[in-house]
Amino acid sequence: MKALVQDDGRHQRAGGLAALYLALAYLIAMPYFLVAVNYPGVTDPLEKVALLAKHQGSMTAIHLMTYVVLGVVLAVLSLTLYRRMKDEAPVAIQAATVVGLIWSFVLVASGLVFIYGMETAAALYETNPAQAVAAWQAIEPVAEGLGGAGGEILGGSWVLLVSWAALRSRALPKMLGWFGVVIGLVGIVSIVPALRDAQMLFGALQIAWFAWTGIVMLRTSERSVQPAPSRVGVAEA
Repeated sequence: MKALVQDDGRHQRAGGLAALYLALAYLIAMPYFLVAVNYPGVTDPLEKVALLAKHQGSMTAIHLMTYVVLGVVLAVLSLTLYRRMKDEAPVAIQAATVVGLIWSFVLVASGLVFIYGMETAAALYETNPAQAVAAWQAIEPVAEGLGGAGGEILGGSWVLLVSWAALRSRALPKMLGWFGVVIGLVGIVSIVPALRDAQMLFGALQIAWFAWTGIVMLRTSERSVQPAPSRVGVAEA
């Protein structure tokens, strides 16, 4: 029994660390894309390819951290949350886990497509800028679409389902559960073209949700590995 409790504590610690990594990745990615590089603000196709060629090294690093590695870490968090809630809310957390793993897969795919496509476009830019632009215009929509540029339907659905399962199972604080419900709905409505800007709010709120979830899971893991009081010691007391 003690081994099972300690094993569960290790799983919850892994999930807590995964959630904190996700919060940190969002914190780094948002100012990088919006301020340091301002990639979304560049609309001219040739200027966009020139920007990729100029910042190829840092763009590769940030996409590895915030798409490829993030997708793998998200899968870890999804599985540890499943372990946490599977007994009290089996249906809701099963659905959440399926969506979470799909989301993890497409994020990894998005990052890899972007990185390889950027390498291709940057190499072409050296000799044939027009061809580089044509190549990137074909590659970018695929990478961006997988990454949620068309709306955070997967991310929003995952947070909503996890939060609903948490409310049903009481595996997370009630306020955290309702906070997640709001975030999930914000992500889902961003699929509507007129509400596409809700993606930014979804990303910002997710930072707080991941950080809060990570802290809760780490505290749970600490309690799980606390040694049970000795019956002999209790009897002597």
